[in-house]
Amino acid sequence: MELAPDLDGRTALVTGSATRVGRELLLTLAACGADVAVHYNESADAARTTAEDAREYGVDATTVQGDVTDPDDVDDLFAAVEADLGTVDVLVNNVGNFDARHWADIEWAAWRDVVESTFYGTVLCSRRALDGMRDQEWGRIVNVGFADSDRMHAHPVNFPYFVAKTGVLMFTRMLAADTAEDGITVNAVSPFAVENTVSDVSSFPRGRAASFEDVAAPLLFFTSDAAAYISGENVAVDGGRLPER
Repeated sequence: MELAPDLDGRTALVTGSATRVGRELLLTLAACGADVAVHYNESADAARTTAEDAREYGVDATTVQGDVTDPDDVDDLFAAVEADLGTVDVLVNNVGNFDARHWADIEWAAWRDVVESTFYGTVLCSRRALDGMRDQEWGRIVNVGFADSDRMHAHPVNFPYFVAKTGVLMFTRMLAADTAEDGITVNAVSPFAVENTVSDVSSFPRGRAASFEDVAAPLLFFTSDAAAYISGENVAVDGGRLPER
């Protein structure tokens, strides 16, 4: 079975793809032939660089700016992608801010930023993408979760992020059922820590964090024709880790 899907003629939008994990996921899709939209909110220069790098794969690439927690911004950024590249066939909901402080020390505005960017952004972008996917009876939505969220595991530090990612996984399962007759699949990829982490990884499974390629592997599967019957699933990319008690 071919591990890399043939996405020639498809358009992919990855939210928060100017830098870090989002950038790597977007370039992975470009390497499979997808025309790509690099989304950013503030990192305009980095977005342009990522788009230039994507074009080296012989695909079209554009950059789009917007706040994924604002319905009007979401509508505008999708309209910009549609004008430049056509209907969004593959949506990767990657945006998700976090605040690595004890829950009681996080100001309410910061709580809202974490929950709204992580959960509401996923909902708003998915909702906007659905009409086009339904019209063509084909679509792939892949949400980025967190490895422990399906176990209802939460820690007092960074708690709003855990709550929001749990919501993302619940939304994934619900939307998979709601699109079961539409030619659309909705799945989640949930890393624990990725190679750009600043944490000490010596105690992690296999002695390392996940590589960008590790995170991209289930994304490639979910966007392939081989996964056309698989929807509502979550793959934890954590090396077999068990959460702390």
